[in-house]
Amino acid sequence: MREHSLEIPAPEKWGEGLVSVPEAEPLELEVRLESVHEGILVSGTVDSTATGVCGRCLIDIEEPVEVEFQELFAYPGHEASDFDVQDDHVDLENLVRDAIVLSLPFQPVCQPDCPGLDPITGEKLTESPGDTERTSVDPRWAALQQYTPDDGDALRAAPKTEKS
Repeated sequence: MREHSLEIPAPEKWGEGLVSVPEAEPLELEVRLESVHEGILVSGTVDSTATGVCGRCLIDIEEPVEVEFQELFAYPGHEASDFDVQDDHVDLENLVRDAIVLSLPFQPVCQPDCPGLDPITGEKLTESPGDTERTSVDPRWAALQQYTPDDGDALRAAPKTEKS
């Protein structure tokens, strides 16, 4: 068994869509290599930073990426496998890339409760002054605007009368 700590730059941009790990971003790897009967078992973690834009308000975001991985690199033999030991070496690039890309969020957000953009003005809803114009209400629901939260309490508190 051998353990290694490595810091290497990402060889290319990893990920597509709203967030990705840019080229040359440092990748911090903690790797454990174990010799087993079938080959070399590789397990470890990789830490890096992904950058992109929020899927709701479109501001730039940067978030940490922490991924665990484990894979068996088989000795060359009769059965074909995705990962093989070649000349007593293992190539971790595809394994690490796949682990990172699969861990990236599909719709990243700057904060969990990000309200996004105003559909009318296009401004961030968190920065709006609050006195924005209210959108028109469907006339079928307009009668409900007359009710307040206190109306429901008054109906429950009203005494019930018995019918004879």
